[in-house]
Amino acid sequence: MKKPINPFLLTGYISPEYFCDRTEETRKLVSALRNGRNVTLVSPRRMGKTGLIHHAFHQLLHSDDNVSCYYVDLYQTDSFASLVRQLANAVLGTLDTRETKVLKTVAAFFKSLRPTLSLDPMTGEPSLSVDLQPQMAEHSLAEIFQYMEQSGRQCYIAFDEFQSIESYGEKNIEALLRSYIQRLTSVHFIFSGSQRHLLEEMFASAARPFYQSTQMMPLKEIVEDSYYAFAEDKFKEHGQQLPPDTFHVVYTLLHGHTWYVQMVLNRLYESDEKVITPSITSQTIEEITLENEATYQTFLRLITPQQGQLLRAIACEGTIKEVLGKNFLMKYQLGASSTVRSAIKTLVGKELVLDQNNTYEVYDRFFGIWLKNGKG
Repeated sequence: MKKPINPFLLTGYISPEYFCDRTEETRKLVSALRNGRNVTLVSPRRMGKTGLIHHAFHQLLHSDDNVSCYYVDLYQTDSFASLVRQLANAVLGTLDTRETKVLKTVAAFFKSLRPTLSLDPMTGEPSLSVDLQPQMAEHSLAEIFQYMEQSGRQCYIAFDEFQSIESYGEKNIEALLRSYIQRLTSVHFIFSGSQRHLLEEMFASAARPFYQSTQMMPLKEIVEDSYYAFAEDKFKEHGQQLPPDTFHVVYTLLHGHTWYVQMVLNRLYESDEKVITPSITSQTIEEITLENEATYQTFLRLITPQQGQLLRAIACEGTIKEVLGKNFLMKYQLGASSTVRSAIKTLVGKELVLDQNNTYEVYDRFFGIWLKNGKG
């Protein structure tokens, strides 16, 4: 493993050394999977779901040689066939393709898939991909699950952004998936996603196929003390000091939202400043918001002036629970509660505002700071 230049990773997973805390969450996730329980993992975007999944998979793979783990990102899928294709590529991509006989074995087993062996132009490593006919998608799914069941291994699949299946044109996809999944004994699942209301409806509504079929697991912020211990250690190794009061400013300002905190720490680590002060962090955050100013202005152009006024008011408050409360409406001159009710629904739908059990915050933490500072 090549050591990263900057230990505050913004994408990907390398090893436990660069993964902050989540000890209890990892334990719960690994324990549920080992004991045959499927899990629904829910949190806002950029809170660290994907990293947690890969960290849990790392533990499973390194504690048992008889385990296979597959991560499938459904964010850009638009049909049942594209889901099956993503799953097939994840499963077949883990095979040892250095032997040409593997291709023949796969071709013999997967009657409905057409595997293709190719070389990665960057690394020269062989990779296996599949061509799937949409009309054969259900049959292909059955073959993939049968392959995993007959592998003699415990298999774990993570479907990330699982709520994406809601946008598929086909009907009854949930019922179809559920009918296959409930028959599997050696394959268990993580259903991960960022749209809480959609996932809760899927897995907690008695009218839906996946009703009470999983262990619900909400993912919250990393505890500040644990996050600080991790960050302080990395800065110390780099010859830098990160005082606890400075980290507290960053953590509080960004509501502990993992990716945004990581971004600031990444920049501060890059700065080579010997002592990280609150003024240095403020300057760093201002630089980040200025870099994204064009994007933020685009966000505002996509909404009405009334919605923009509400968005700024929420940014100024940081968090607001009584969004229809008289004091809030009067303070920011937001007009009638019916107008605000419609506006907040739109802002949440566009993922500009985060709704956490009827407590509202600007979703993009840097955007919120930019708005609060009177920009736009």
